[in-house]
Amino acid sequence: MKGLFVLVLLVLSGGQAQRLQDVPPQERSAIQAVILAQMEAFKKDDAVRAFSFASPGIRQVFQTPERFIEMVRTGYAQIYRPLKVEFGPASRSVGALQQVRQVVNLVGLDGKKAVAYYLMERQADGSWKIGGVQLELITDDQTI
Repeated sequence: MKGLFVLVLLVLSGGQAQRLQDVPPQERSAIQAVILAQMEAFKKDDAVRAFSFASPGIRQVFQTPERFIEMVRTGYAQIYRPLKVEFGPASRSVGALQQVRQVVNLVGLDGKKAVAYYLMERQADGSWKIGGVQLELITDDQTI
């Protein structure tokens, strides 16, 4: 299921390397608030609320909040129960003004470090939804 989530991320992002541009502070704040709100919902095992922050494409793939939270619980421990969350840069692909990649440095409850690359999608109503996450585990000899 984790592979499917990364595949969805690649499909939704077009799988293309593009030139990046900075994201204004107000948009970064809104994006980070969505990510933190979803993590808070995970912490409370509130599958319905956590699922509400997912993009329509992600909701279509997983169909139910229960399937979604189970996928996160089993494949994304650092996101499901982070001990430490630190936001890195946010960037927008030129030509893809409705998508932003937000980097998040994480430490899980088990002490394992990871970098999460969130694909954020702006909705027609101006809100931001999470369109996918790629999680990269960090080995002891790497730093985040």
